[in-house]
Amino acid sequence: MNSIVFLTCFFLYILGMIALSVFISRKQKSGEDFLLGNRSVPFLLTLGTTVATMVGTGSSMGAIGKGYADGWAGSLYGIGGAIGILLLAKWFGPARKHRFMTFAEELSFYYGANKKIKAFMAVLILLAEIGWLGAHILGGGLYLSWIAGIDLLQAKIIVALAFSIYVIIGGYMAVVWTDTIQAIVLFFGFILLAYISLDEVGGISGLNAAHPHETFAFLTGPNLIPSLSLAFVIFIGVMATPAYRQRIYSADSIQNIRKSFYLSGVLYLFFCFIPAIIGMSAYQLNPGLENSNYAFPYLATEVLPLAIGMIVLIAGLSATMSSASSDAIAGVSILLRDIYQLFTGSLPDRSQAIKLSRLGLIFISGLALIFSLYATDIIDYIKYMISVIMSGMFVAVMLGKYWSRATWQGGIATLLGGAICSIIVINVESWDTFWGNPAIPACFAALFFGVLVSLLTPPNKVSAAKALEILSTERMTMEGQSHSPPA
Repeated sequence: MNSIVFLTCFFLYILGMIALSVFISRKQKSGEDFLLGNRSVPFLLTLGTTVATMVGTGSSMGAIGKGYADGWAGSLYGIGGAIGILLLAKWFGPARKHRFMTFAEELSFYYGANKKIKAFMAVLILLAEIGWLGAHILGGGLYLSWIAGIDLLQAKIIVALAFSIYVIIGGYMAVVWTDTIQAIVLFFGFILLAYISLDEVGGISGLNAAHPHETFAFLTGPNLIPSLSLAFVIFIGVMATPAYRQRIYSADSIQNIRKSFYLSGVLYLFFCFIPAIIGMSAYQLNPGLENSNYAFPYLATEVLPLAIGMIVLIAGLSATMSSASSDAIAGVSILLRDIYQLFTGSLPDRSQAIKLSRLGLIFISGLALIFSLYATDIIDYIKYMISVIMSGMFVAVMLGKYWSRATWQGGIATLLGGAICSIIVINVESWDTFWGNPAIPACFAALFFGVLVSLLTPPNKVSAAKALEILSTERMTMEGQSHSPPA
């Protein structure tokens, strides 16, 4: 494929996203407008942005690479994600009524609005968001480098600038609208690629015959635990990733957020087999790829006709940018709502919130770009980052919500226990090989320490109503309210 033609089309596509963001930005008046779309995002836009976020870098690069290397195991990413979004809707959809702005704020609510656990959680979540953003920059950079024949560092910078500009201009509503457009593009592109590549290799029978792994080898023998671990770590990623919580807080109703998440989960279950098909097809057509992450751009550039390949490649970059933009806006929400308060003792004034949000987006995107310089493999990057940072988060929020005896000290113990266990497993080669990634043992360790420390510390005496009142009072400055919202 002619790299000049592709880059020209890509830049025109980005200019279209930027133009849309400029139009949307004219209606922004407060930090809540910029970061949450004034909490009035309708069903179809919530559905579009959720689907686009789910079918992101992991699906477009990581899961296809997994399909290339391990056959139908490439579907595990989608299965874990679909289960995660369905349960997130059921268990946490009603959090919409409490008007939270960030995941750290929500978690602190379950622990009596405790400031210590909110601060600790905010730092971890910000690191997680920068990590996710780095993964998206890495994924987009890998195949932009392949397609355009440019240096990987230059490709990462282009990807980072591409999504950062329209998010900085338009804020959350720019993310929602561009995500919805990108969701249409990427679904069409990926399904088209799967159909054509499957035809190239002679259908499902040819697909299975060509791959060195047996059809369900990933569910047998020593492969079973690592396979379950991969699905589980993606499940945790959905349950504890702030970008999905942002969808809950910004939706116009609990009913619509649940409907959009349920439908997203069903669509994702259908979609989860497409990356495996694409990856396995790429293996049959070229079993000698040096890096399995290049399976997707290989098919798009070497197998498809120019016009179709262009659509598919734009779809792939759309997947990366839609996820990246969502994590960028979730990260800056944490920065403005929680980290700013941690260091200044207050929230930014309503009149300064948009300006500070834009500066925060520049800072977070730049830091994520630096993080991405030290990684080369998407799946490893994602699974280890989730295990270390997010396993404890998942356990902490479940304990806080469903166990009344949980204390803020126990909540912090879960966060530390999960991270320490993950680091130990990663550094003991035999354990890492057995589990595939540390997510499962990390969650058990987080649960053990969380329960133990909670039982050894005084119970929480702050009622849910009082905790909500504390958080609502804190939030009023940034939202521009003059009275406390009802509990």
